[in-house]
Amino acid sequence: MQTWHYLDQQNQPKQILEEEMHSLVNSGEIDQNTLVWKDGMGDWKPAAGLIPQLFADTGSASPPPIPAGVQTGVAPGQRCHEVDYEIFGDDMQIVEVELDPGETVIAEAGAMNYVESDVTFEAKMGDGSNPNEGMMGKLLAVGKRALTGESIFMTHFSHGGSSGKRRAAFAAPYPGKIIPLNMAEVDGQITCQKDAFLCAAFGTKVSIAFNRRLGAGFFGGEGFILQKLEGDGMAFIHAGGTVIKRVLKGETLRVDTGCLVAFTTGIDYNIERAGNLKSMFFGGEGLFLATLRGTGTVWLQSLPFSRMADRILSHAPSSGGSRRGEGSVLGGIGDLIGGD
Repeated sequence: MQTWHYLDQQNQPKQILEEEMHSLVNSGEIDQNTLVWKDGMGDWKPAAGLIPQLFADTGSASPPPIPAGVQTGVAPGQRCHEVDYEIFGDDMQIVEVELDPGETVIAEAGAMNYVESDVTFEAKMGDGSNPNEGMMGKLLAVGKRALTGESIFMTHFSHGGSSGKRRAAFAAPYPGKIIPLNMAEVDGQITCQKDAFLCAAFGTKVSIAFNRRLGAGFFGGEGFILQKLEGDGMAFIHAGGTVIKRVLKGETLRVDTGCLVAFTTGIDYNIERAGNLKSMFFGGEGLFLATLRGTGTVWLQSLPFSRMADRILSHAPSSGGSRRGEGSVLGGIGDLIGGD
């Protein structure tokens, strides 16, 4: 029994059995210009040219032309929307995503900085990458996010106008760099720290990946719970401080668990002891390190947010910290006069 794939009116890929196609033609879900594909074909083609018998009773009239300026959000054969972008700033960066009519970008709740007119946004359960997913599947996905402290909602930003380009901008909540990733160039999948994801083109699947190794589970810290991004469009992740990109070719790299940002497929990730007992307890590098082996790309950050927060709190007078000389004697006098 032949299975066909088609792009619905929102350009989302769906699949049906050949015997079910006639009912979809009658309902208007599939028309003569709907792009279809089946195993053995090269490219997507209009349904009327491949299965003309489906439209024998519908007359020869063609549907009205698409209004001027309206563009599809997904190219035939592609899973994710194609979005352009520009990154502004140095240490407190913003990524500005450019949307054509019908295009959508998804983002973590609270990441939006500003949007232009015609850009609408809506909080939804999940990333929307699987429109046919049932309610139980959605509940399972958001349940995992809730267990890891993530918001159960993601915000979808869409260009709802009929022409022109509109922009939506997103920023991370602490200093660092935004890393743009063309998912098609990293084999369609990347694993990153759970707080690294910022935004991505619609169609990107964002899921939680629990590390199943015993060492990583007990001692991985930030590296225990990871996020997995899947798709073929643009995705943007955020890292603290300076970002280092390392390409491993069958090599091994050992890093602080908090300094790991992301890695591609082909990289084996585990947590191992930092060294001998003396180094572990007095070296200041922690008891365990993340060990990365294999062939692929690794992104590292110089300043994990947890490390920065610890330093700030340890030096905050209101939290029991002490001054480090800023303001000298005058600073102490200022506190006596009226400072909190």
